[in-house]
Amino acid sequence: MLQKMFEKFKSNNNVVYSCKYHVIFCPKYRRKVLVNAVASRLKELLAQIAIDIKVEILEMEIMPDHVHLLIEVDPQFGVHKAVKRFKGATSSGMARLKCCNRKWLQRWQMVGKVDKSNALF
Repeated sequence: MLQKMFEKFKSNNNVVYSCKYHVIFCPKYRRKVLVNAVASRLKELLAQIAIDIKVEILEMEIMPDHVHLLIEVDPQFGVHKAVKRFKGATSSGMARLKCCNRKWLQRWQMVGKVDKSNALF
């Protein structure tokens, strides 16, 4: 029983946690640029960045004008650092594709904490 309860949690040296966040970010002016090859390249970039910074992407949905991520982040790393890395690395990766310039993302992002009352799990 106790083992099953802790399957939902992760741990590092001194913290047991389950910190899930719903993150949304958009291209400037909500331009519909995230289609076809651009969307698939963005998925690859986000997955690679998540591996690099040890963040688990539970769900990812790329719409033509915005991106939804459901991520689990170590509280000692912080969701703000994860979002900053996602946005920074994808902007340079997208600039290399020549589909967008380096400042293709809005400055803001929406981050919401996910818990049992949100009924996503």
